[in-house]
Amino acid sequence: MNNVSQNRVCSGWHRQYTHDSEVLGCEMRFALFLPIGATTTKPVPVLYWLSGLTCTDENFMQKAGAFKMAAELGIAIVAPDTSPRGDDVADDDSYDLGQGAGFYLNATQEPWSKHYQMYDYISQELPQLIEEHFPVSSKKSISGHSMGGHGAITIGLKNPHRYRSISAFSPICNPMNVPWGKKAFSAYLGDNLELWREYDSCELLKRAKSELPILVDQGDADNFLAEQLSPEQLIKAANEWDSDVTVHMQHGYDHSYYFISSFIDQHLKFHAKYLLMER
Repeated sequence: MNNVSQNRVCSGWHRQYTHDSEVLGCEMRFALFLPIGATTTKPVPVLYWLSGLTCTDENFMQKAGAFKMAAELGIAIVAPDTSPRGDDVADDDSYDLGQGAGFYLNATQEPWSKHYQMYDYISQELPQLIEEHFPVSSKKSISGHSMGGHGAITIGLKNPHRYRSISAFSPICNPMNVPWGKKAFSAYLGDNLELWREYDSCELLKRAKSELPILVDQGDADNFLAEQLSPEQLIKAANEWDSDVTVHMQHGYDHSYYFISSFIDQHLKFHAKYLLMER
């Protein structure tokens, strides 16, 4: 790993690192916030944050205002990039496909399948790297925004043994039935609808009760709400098995980081309740 930047913040450290990913076959960058007091003898739990379309590791760390509460709670935060990147990595001219738009899945179609294995990277390779090199424990939760909210919920639902809790801001709840998801799934996964269902939060919740608590915040002034996000479908799917899913509709809030920064403390406290439990 290469430490490319660092900043002292809230008595802890924000650092950016690059590393060669075997899973993605390219160099990747991630950001890490470590609170003061994190040591090898006193490791801290981790919240993984997955960002949305066009974002990198920098958006959340610079705009969310999460450091103060994370420091108070004693929680590390890891923010990976949203896709593989590089000159030899497949891309598209549109913002919602290709680099910056990995959708946190394992692509099966060319030219995407060579590098776009974000599901394995987020759920396996990156946590192993973090736990090997930094003073953190194996206790982790997952959260995200928009495309990253979709990633957080699907990855958490499919790996309840790896995480303690799930949360999301403005997630793409039912991607196989909205334009963003249809475009990405068609390109990355082809026409295999059964495979599409493996990366759809609503479809996963229809199969079984969630083993993890889920918190979702959605702004009712979000310009993507009606066409792309479908929180009502998430609520309907969760109710089928009485899953522990709480959805807050927040009046007047949009899709931006103004919204995220307004409620990030509540999400951090929600995760701390489970990350700091002894089990």
